[in-house]
Amino acid sequence: MTDLSVDDAIRLQEAWRDRVRIPTERLDPDTATGVDIGYDSASDRLVAVAATIDLATLTVTEVAVAVGTADFPYVPGLLGFREVPMFEIVVGKLRDRPQLLVCDGHGLAHPRRFGSACHLGVATGIPAIGVAKNPPQYSVPDPADQRGSRTGVYDGTDHIGYSLRTRTSVKPVYVSVGHDIGLDEAVDIVLRLTPEYRLPETTRQADRLGRRLLAEMSGDSALSVPSERLASQPGAISEPT
Repeated sequence: MTDLSVDDAIRLQEAWRDRVRIPTERLDPDTATGVDIGYDSASDRLVAVAATIDLATLTVTEVAVAVGTADFPYVPGLLGFREVPMFEIVVGKLRDRPQLLVCDGHGLAHPRRFGSACHLGVATGIPAIGVAKNPPQYSVPDPADQRGSRTGVYDGTDHIGYSLRTRTSVKPVYVSVGHDIGLDEAVDIVLRLTPEYRLPETTRQADRLGRRLLAEMSGDSALSVPSERLASQPGAISEPT
């Protein structure tokens, strides 16, 4: 087990949040890569998946998988320390470096302004956005009922995210910057990734593959992917590139 304590992790979040960049120029990526982790309920193993989607066609162009274990416990607000080391491994398996990472979690819309999407973006040096299913720890009014409607998420006077309706009459998602992309462009990309469903295709495709692999693992099927032992230590996060 790692000797990184919860207090240490909080201090690192507060130190690392200054590394988050928000550019003034648009990124305009051609692809987006979703990352997701599934946990095997029968063991300590977990599966990380990266799925790259062409933004013009919403087809999957590449996937990568890694199987391992996490050394950091589940602690609300510190999920990055549990999952980002695995994400770094699986992103590194992709043939093409992602243009944009889409994380199933918060970015700046986090009590310490360093959610898992920020952690992932800073660790990899790749632009990242957070698209969370559950609201952040801020007061967030619901947007209007129509697809594309949004209301701002604020920390005091700081605008740190949006509650975004991706499907009419369906619960919103919560979009915030992770790293190296502007908030308005992040919302535009999420809407491009959600023509039919509430969650982005990036998240849906990564989650679907992860669930299938977990089912194979539970049935003792052989997986043609290597196991990795993860160490969530302070040095596990790399300098931004």
